[in-house]
Amino acid sequence: MKTVISVSQGSSEYDYDLETEFLGQAFRVIRAGTDGDLSRAVALLKTYHERADAFGLSMVSDHYQVGSVKLEHPDTAKLEACIPDKPITSGAGLRGILQEWAVRLTQTELGHFFDNARVLFLNGQAGYRVAKALSEHTDNLFFADPYMDFGVPRLLTSLKQLETYSSLTAPIMFRPSAVKTLETVLRTPLYRLGEGLIKGSLHQAAKDSHVIVGHMGDLANFTHKELDGKTIITSRVTEEALDWMRSRKVAMVVDYSPWLEGRPVGVNVMEAMISAALSRTPGQLGADDYLGVIQSLGIEPRILYPSGYRRINRFAFVIHPLSQQYLTKTRPLDWVASVSPPMVMNLVEKAVAYAPPFIYSKVTGIKSPTGDEAEGWLITVGGTPKEIMAHDPEFTYSRLLAAANLAKKLGAQIMGLGAFTKVVGDAGITVAKRAPLPITTGNSYSASGALWAAKDAVKMIGRAKIGKNGKMTGKAMVVGATGAIGSVCARLLAKAVDEIYLAAPEPAKLLALKESIEQETPGAIVHVAGSADRDLEDMDMIVTATSGAGKRILDIMRVKPGCVITDVARPLDISAEDVAKRPDVLVIESGEVQLPGNDVYMKNIGLPEGVAYACLAETIVLALEGRFENFTLGRNIEWEKVRDIYKLGLKHGMTLAAISGVNGVFNEEDFERVRVLAAKSDAGDLAAATPDA
Repeated sequence: MKTVISVSQGSSEYDYDLETEFLGQAFRVIRAGTDGDLSRAVALLKTYHERADAFGLSMVSDHYQVGSVKLEHPDTAKLEACIPDKPITSGAGLRGILQEWAVRLTQTELGHFFDNARVLFLNGQAGYRVAKALSEHTDNLFFADPYMDFGVPRLLTSLKQLETYSSLTAPIMFRPSAVKTLETVLRTPLYRLGEGLIKGSLHQAAKDSHVIVGHMGDLANFTHKELDGKTIITSRVTEEALDWMRSRKVAMVVDYSPWLEGRPVGVNVMEAMISAALSRTPGQLGADDYLGVIQSLGIEPRILYPSGYRRINRFAFVIHPLSQQYLTKTRPLDWVASVSPPMVMNLVEKAVAYAPPFIYSKVTGIKSPTGDEAEGWLITVGGTPKEIMAHDPEFTYSRLLAAANLAKKLGAQIMGLGAFTKVVGDAGITVAKRAPLPITTGNSYSASGALWAAKDAVKMIGRAKIGKNGKMTGKAMVVGATGAIGSVCARLLAKAVDEIYLAAPEPAKLLALKESIEQETPGAIVHVAGSADRDLEDMDMIVTATSGAGKRILDIMRVKPGCVITDVARPLDISAEDVAKRPDVLVIESGEVQLPGNDVYMKNIGLPEGVAYACLAETIVLALEGRFENFTLGRNIEWEKVRDIYKLGLKHGMTLAAISGVNGVFNEEDFERVRVLAAKSDAGDLAAATPDA
């Protein structure tokens, strides 16, 4: 039987003595804690010298390799010198492999998990291999080494800075004179005065991070305020450690330590056992030796959820002021507007268009029934529609790319474009090519939301019924049916309504669309016409989706009472003046979405609390689903994506929250008005058609 002794600078409370089989050989493993007493550790090593085949050193610093710099810890070197003729190791070789593998396994299994994540390393030198692996997925790496080594409230913000810091501090890091000078400084009243500030700033750094890498001991001073929703990469996660993390609302833990006989085993122990079993020193172990052991024992990093599955993904969404009036709601421009003539505000409007993007609101509390969560940021670019349209597309592209770079630094994994930012130029294609993260315009869910709202509105007005085949009885028309959004709407309506009428001034395209729909939806009744005029009076539902840019595309006075018109064109096809002429018709501009979660928070965007525009909701749905990809781009919207985003929205608990028109969100009085006026019209028609008795 071979014997491995692990001498730990940790507590003796966790000592153990066990026998096991390892690589076909019998082993006895003894763990001896020294409660931080280095001289006791030296004595134990000498005591066990003759009895052991290999030694592990636990709770000591590795000899770190950071770039080209090697940091040799004197205490570790002193302990190693006690055993000159037998294998002795801190487990550095195996630890580096398991740490890096933990990152790669998590990224593979969870998909894009570390993309743009803000990662805080409590000891960057110890986690250098982890940092190198994570740098393939995020640039947001922060190292607390200056805090931990010297009490300096400064984070290193790149691998290059960590390597430079290590090269500069290596000569003094472990010199007794330097340590003595440092201890003197730490005892000065001036330092003690600033100690709270230093600790506070480190806690803020933890709060602002998404992932924290460190030993359990380094995490001890953090509370749920800093750790709520975080992912921790660490080792030796016992049930007790999981309870501690559960109390601090940690979302996920990645444990890279190996387990043996149902307990976590120090990497130093495992490497010492490998050395003893193969009769090689740690320095003689190669990649094949480690691979053979890892695969034969089935060692694998563990992904743990202390309180059940919980994953928090991150998004950003770009907004902008829709008019000069919106600018007056923002400080200090509200004051400027109150004391300035309109000419000054015109100049302000032009100047704000050149302002760099800024965070308008953090969005939190979005929780899907699946256990997935999303948080994000609303990022404002300053141009009003007037200013956006007054410049060439490159002007807006540059501001959207600046917003994308800000989103990346914040940790967003996908960014959505709102309002006029998604119609500029090629509707997101160029921005997506240049941006450092995936982009979506939200138009797929906007189309889906508008049709969703239309269907619900028709039911609420009570003018149409649902037949045995699940379709709505009645007739629906799509004006601008051959366009990108129009063709999508036509395909979807054919599955939901008895008869559908397609209107567009492109006969060949209409015929091709009709045939395509009839193939996709067997039994669909599809009619085509060059304009809306021929069949307008018979429609129960109308969708307008032209690119008329303000031109009148239908005569609203010919629409029958109780009809629901959904205007998905941008700019709108139907003017506010035309809407006002027909109080007996419901003209829908959009369908807004209720976000899932009981505590959704974001600043006011002109909607009820917890409600989002459909284009914003698309970005959130993709974040919840972990679909970090360019989704809706350009002017040719794929109807499959409209269908998919609708289904994903239902999966993640999205519901239709409100139906809006040109004057804002409709209330029950609006629906009742249309019902009553349509019923009166029906009664009048009936009376006119009935001969006098």
